[in-house]
Amino acid sequence: MSNTPTRDIREIIREEPLMHRPILRVLADGPLTVPEIAEALGRPADEVLFWVMGMRRYGMLAESKDPTDDGYFSYAAVGGGVPS
Repeated sequence: MSNTPTRDIREIIREEPLMHRPILRVLADGPLTVPEIAEALGRPADEVLFWVMGMRRYGMLAESKDPTDDGYFSYAAVGGGVPS
């Protein structure tokens, strides 16, 4: 079990729009898994998962067809990446 305190889920969800740009920047060089995105952002993977799923739902990210050897799907930006 992690010693990291868990933040309120409402707070994490509220941050999603603020995380679009940083996530798209991280994905500019190619698809990454949620743990890889989390590491690049320096944020907990459980929080990044919420943000990535929201972005996927709204068509900003696309999921790979097959998981990695570790069982994770990778995600790529859809339609040009980081908005200006």
